[in-house]
Formats: sequence, C-alpha cells, structure tokens
Amino acid sequence: MNRMGKTFVILCAGVVLAAWSAAAVASSGGVGISAEEAWQKLLDGNKRYIESKMAACSESTPSARESLTKGQKPYAIILSCSDSRLPPEIIFDKSMGEIFVIRVAGNIIDPVVLGSIEYGAEHLGSPLIVVLGHERCGAVTAAVEAKGKPEGNIGALIKAIAPAVKQAQKEAAGKDKAELVETASNDNIRLVAASIPKKSPIIKHLLKEGKVKIVMAKYDLDDGKVTKLESK
Repeated sequence: MNRMGKTFVILCAGVVLAAWSAAAVASSGGVGISAEEAWQKLLDGNKRYIESKMAACSESTPSARESLTKGQKPYAIILSCSDSRLPPEIIFDKSMGEIFVIRVAGNIIDPVVLGSIEYGAEHLGSPLIVVLGHERCGAVTAAVEAKGKPEGNIGALIKAIAPAVKQAQKEAAGKDKAELVETASNDNIRLVAASIPKKSPIIKHLLKEGKVKIVMAKYDLDDGKVTKLESK
C-alpha cells in the first residue's frame, strides 16, 4: 500500500473511532456536568429570576426545538409541588431540555412519581434530584387541618403528608398554626428526600455509585428565592 493509501486508511479509522466515541457518550446518558454544577446552574437561574433578568424565553428558539427532537439530556430532575406560584421552569429560568420536572401537590412520592425519577436518573443521565417544597403549602396546610376522613382522593394526599405533620406537631408544640405548617413543610421535604432511595433500589444504587445526588430545597413565595434545606 502506498503512502496515500495508508493516510486514507488512518483518516477513515479516525473518523470511525470518533463516531463510535460520540455514539458511546450519547448512549451513556451522561449530561457532562456534576450534580454540584447542576445545582449551581439552578441557583444562577433563580438569581436571574429574582432580579428580573430572565433569559430562557429568548433561548427557546425554533433551532433549539429542532435540536431537541433528537433526544434530551436534562441535568436536573425537579420534584416540586403543583402549586401554580412556583413553576420550576420559570423560577429557575430554564429553557426546553434543561430540567426534567415532576409536579404533584405536596411534592410527595408514589410508584408513578418514583418511576419518573428513575427514568430521569437512569435513562436520561440526570445527576441531580431536587425535592422542592415551598412556603404556605396548601397541601401541607390541608394535612395539618385534616379531621376525620377527607372526601375523594385528597385523602391519599393527606395520608402521604401525615408523617411530616405528626413529626412537626412534636417539634412545634405550642407554636401557632403558621409555624406548624412551615415546620411540617420542611419535615415533608426531608422525609420525601430520605424515602426516595429507600423505596427505589435504582436510585439507591446510583447514589452509592456517586452518579446522582439528592438536594432538598424550599421556595420563598415572598422574595422568590430558592434555598437549600439542610438535613437535621
């Protein structure tokens, strides 16, 4: 084989190797950033939201939509309350394809919610799971005020939040209702976050391998700020 032929073979091999490497990365589900970097991106977006300097809308272009037709790699999974006052895409100033959002009143979990979280973490490769509650949560308030058996399926919601209410009643004994609700809301966020790996072997395994991280957070209705909630 002459020199030109050898050069052609080497170039072809390089192209094939590059294509194979790209395919391997794409199939791995990784998004290219760590959980810590993902959390910082959320905080940066929340800062823009608070300062009324949001940029997500201008980034939601036809070309952006077209690029997402080939797949998605969101870097964060957000389990948030359904409350209309805190849509994650807005309060974190995020455009299409950035965050994988699961919304349910009281930011609680059930098999369907867990399955959604598992899909985001295992199949889409999101390194960060955020359990996001908020001030003056209506679902938590309903659980605090519950007496007897609630009508309809709201009973299932109240039952899921009841452990947090019970814990808060001990911690906020003698306090007024508003403080009890906030204590219960905080406890609910913590209990939900703790129960995810307990009820999901998949997430437990990913946590053990360091491929995913769970962050607890709370949204302030008054100033719009999202704050990380620490473990007790």
